[in-house]
Amino acid sequence: MSTSTMLFLGSIGMQEILLIALIVLLLFGGKKIPELMRGIGKGVRSFKEGINGIEKDINAEPVQNAQAQTADNAAQTGTATNNEKKD
Repeated sequence: MSTSTMLFLGSIGMQEILLIALIVLLLFGGKKIPELMRGIGKGVRSFKEGINGIEKDINAEPVQNAQAQTADNAAQTGTATNNEKKD
């Protein structure tokens, strides 16, 4: 962590956290806060699933390329064998 981040986190005490929570409660109301948190949770879950999907695609790409090359090599070998049979 950088020094400025550590100083910022170190300067927030319990009173400041309670004050921020009170302001959020006054702005959004008691009924809106659970909906807000639920929406944030869905957003974080969707973000994580997207990152995992990208990682799977990246990891699967070399395997798919290797399978395609193997299939091409098999097709070329099979074609050569068929041409030899015709002669």
